[in-house]
Amino acid sequence: MSANGGTKAIVAALLANVGIAVTKFIAFILTGSSSMLAESIHSVADSGNQGLLLLGGKRAKREATPQHPFGYGRERYVYAFIVSIVLFSVGGLFALYEAYHKWHDKEGIHEYQWVPVAVLVIAIIMESFSFRTAIKESNHIRGNQSWVKFVRRAKAPELPVVLLEDLGALVGLVFALFGVGMTLITGNGEWDAAGTAMIGVLLVTIAIILAIETKSLLLGEGAEAPDLAKIEQAVTGGPEVERIIHMKTLYLGPEELLVAAKIGVSACDTAEELARGINAVEARIRAAVPIARVIYLEPDVYSAAADRAGTGAASHTAVPGPEAESGEVSGRAGG
Repeated sequence: MSANGGTKAIVAALLANVGIAVTKFIAFILTGSSSMLAESIHSVADSGNQGLLLLGGKRAKREATPQHPFGYGRERYVYAFIVSIVLFSVGGLFALYEAYHKWHDKEGIHEYQWVPVAVLVIAIIMESFSFRTAIKESNHIRGNQSWVKFVRRAKAPELPVVLLEDLGALVGLVFALFGVGMTLITGNGEWDAAGTAMIGVLLVTIAIILAIETKSLLLGEGAEAPDLAKIEQAVTGGPEVERIIHMKTLYLGPEELLVAAKIGVSACDTAEELARGINAVEARIRAAVPIARVIYLEPDVYSAAADRAGTGAASHTAVPGPEAESGEVSGRAGG
């Protein structure tokens, strides 16, 4: 659902930004307003960013290879991080540069004075529809989380990126309308420069937030507490496992979770019996958390006495059968 919803929000934002960019450029050419130029570049950057998100989503669907055995799911994080860089440099820094330039050239808007106001009002309406789509699609997966928590914890990067971009676009349009409006009222181009600078600061701030959040995803995040609790319950919810010795999880992509655990099991008579128990545990994990597609379980014979003595959480007793000579049986998706 998150992938489809993210794509719908991206396409809506892309269509809106392409149309808005064209009208803003026309308004800039007619009026020479720096706020309109900054907003034009902002819309072009946003359009390019949405293209990057669509490209990242397509490339992430490639099949796993020997060189990339866990697939390409995290490529969506890479492209989301590139988006933050583009927004920072092409959008934010350019707007700040243009504000500096306009501050030293305080020429007001003397021709086609109604054009920038009309364009900005139309752009606000169009951007509002895009923002509404992003909010609607996000609500399908947001649950009871606050918007801040959703942006910080979402594993699919597309919706948070589009949400922040659309929010930044709407606020930026208000800043531009303020700068242009005050310039028309006073005839002083400093207001236009001030509006442009406000747009630049806004875009730089949003870009930094996006970079921080996507960097965390790139480094690798584990399952959230609710899913972690479900996995733990699934592992220990049957007679096969006495306890979890230790467990780690990692998102290989927005819809693929890796689960690796060392589990304490009862002594088994045969390796076949042990393998059946491992398969049963895997099935319960996938039923509880469907995105847990890659599962590795290492069984060990747990010893409470050894644990209390501090000599190890397990006795490391050899498990009967040739498959268990190394003391390990691993389970994988489809096992």
